[in-house]
Amino acid sequence: MTTSSWNRTRQPELESVPEGEDAISLGRRLRHLRKSRRMTLEELGAVVGTAPSQLSLMENGKREPRLGMLQSLAKALGVSIDQLLGAEPPSRRAALEIALERAQRGPLYESLGLPKVRTSARLPMEALEALVGLQAELERRLNEQVATPEEARRANAELRGIMRRQNNYFPDIEAEAQKVLASVGHTSGPLSQHLIADIAAHLGFTLHHVGDLPHSTRSVTDLKNRRIYLTQSQRTDHDPRSVLLQALGHYVLQHETPENYREFLRQRVATNYFAAALLLPEKATVDFLQTAKSAKEIAVEDVRDAFAVSYETAAHRFTNLATQHLGIPTHFQKTHQSGIIYKAYENDGVTFPQDHTGAIEGQPSCRKWTSRVVFDVPDRFSAYSQYTDTPSGTYWCTARTERAAAGEFSLSVGVPYAHVKWFRGRETSIRGESRCPEESCCKLPPSSLAGEWSGFAWPSARAHSHLLAAMPPGAFPGVDETEVYSFLQAHSG
Repeated sequence: MTTSSWNRTRQPELESVPEGEDAISLGRRLRHLRKSRRMTLEELGAVVGTAPSQLSLMENGKREPRLGMLQSLAKALGVSIDQLLGAEPPSRRAALEIALERAQRGPLYESLGLPKVRTSARLPMEALEALVGLQAELERRLNEQVATPEEARRANAELRGIMRRQNNYFPDIEAEAQKVLASVGHTSGPLSQHLIADIAAHLGFTLHHVGDLPHSTRSVTDLKNRRIYLTQSQRTDHDPRSVLLQALGHYVLQHETPENYREFLRQRVATNYFAAALLLPEKATVDFLQTAKSAKEIAVEDVRDAFAVSYETAAHRFTNLATQHLGIPTHFQKTHQSGIIYKAYENDGVTFPQDHTGAIEGQPSCRKWTSRVVFDVPDRFSAYSQYTDTPSGTYWCTARTERAAAGEFSLSVGVPYAHVKWFRGRETSIRGESRCPEESCCKLPPSSLAGEWSGFAWPSARAHSHLLAAMPPGAFPGVDETEVYSFLQAHSG
């Protein structure tokens, strides 16, 4: 991903030092000091007792001097060893020479099969600037291309692993959310728009609802003038409260401009968690769930109604708190009507389909699972519950469907059979069996249908061109920075 000027404070990059980089830097400093003393290789070699050819190799970064030679060189040049080994290049030209040498010894340049340019004193400064600039631009463009859907899947799989190890519970974010709620005196019940405005004011922001919000954004925060811009439109798939709280979350959690897609994804998960922790405060929600557990009446729809949030937000929040506070392992799925999994989380041993990167998102859900069967249920206003026998055990799941701009989705929460006793809907007699990942379970058509139609069907597949595209470039994938900056400029006056 490209770097961006959106960040408030750029953190220093942590890089490993490739082998040979210190030798290159030392060599350029050695040459600079020798020439500033008006000494030839022969003269310096005579003083330190080594051949001029050996000194030339050192100056070109092809040989590292031993400690004794370093001491002799420092003494001959009238500097300390620390000065000889200084990290900063002695001049702009030396910095460019070092950069070019490092680039030409790197794997990228090697892969191009190009001849190497000798970085001698005869190489014009303009040529040095151009060569180093071309190398930097080539690396930038290749890094952009690396942001592929596969990278996104790997980053998502890695993040899910972190969530699983922590039971999807993040105490530091809970603590920050609690501080914010305490600042406006909110302890329980639905979080109103009025209280959210108070939170924004407490954090030093003013809210502005506009009709021309950039199409690639859900909100825009102006850190210069401490304004948060939100859309006036009522046609949105997202709770306006969540959108604002997520924007505030970036500020409260002190996020910097993401350096890569992995960091972008982590920040997005963190702000979603932060918003949910404000809408459903930890203590109030845990108290509500523990009361329901004591009555063996846990139901996600009750959490939804008690805190006036969407079913999806209530289901997510349940996964945050169920294992940590109730001792209940669980899993969650958001599945499109096409059968493709959009979001998933598990710490209860359920086996989700995965690709070679470990990614679950984008994989087809088993047709026998609750998350798929619910689409065929006539009653769309009641929660649908089902037991499913799988190779990893029996699970009970409850699901609902919701419609969004991208189509209809099922939202499914499940637990292992041993924990179903705490949930409303456990009395269901509906039972399914999934043998996935066996292809005979649901990936292959029934033999009767295959025998009738195999060789006589030729469907025209819908083209999913987005599957072939690279991830949108930029610090914030998919965001048109020119559009955002123009928007801020237009509203800053």
